[in-house]
Amino acid sequence: MRIKKDDTVMVITGKDKGKHGKVLKVYPKKNTLIVEGCNMQTKHQKQTRTMRAEIKRQEGPIHVSNVMYYDPKEKAPTRVGFKFEDGRKIRVSKKTGSVID
Repeated sequence: MRIKKDDTVMVITGKDKGKHGKVLKVYPKKNTLIVEGCNMQTKHQKQTRTMRAEIKRQEGPIHVSNVMYYDPKEKAPTRVGFKFEDGRKIRVSKKTGSVID
C-alpha cells in the first residue's frame, strides 16, 4: 500500500468527497483505511451492568482507491510513487517530485 498511518489524505469520491484528514488505521489485507472525521457511522451500544446504553458515532473504513495522499506543500492531492536511493525504497510525490518520508 502506498498510504501509511499518520499520512494526511483527501477523500476523492463518495459522500465525504473533498474532506481531508489523518489516517488513523490501515488494513492492508482488506485494502481499507480509517480517516479521521470521514465516513462517520452510528453504533448502538447495548446497556451492561457497568455502562449505560448510548449511540456512538465512529469512523468507518474507506477503500484505499477512494483516497489520495494530500501534499501539504502543494495543498492538493497527489499520487504516490516509489524511488530507490542508496539501496532504500522511498515514497515520492508524483506532482512535485519531493520525498514524502
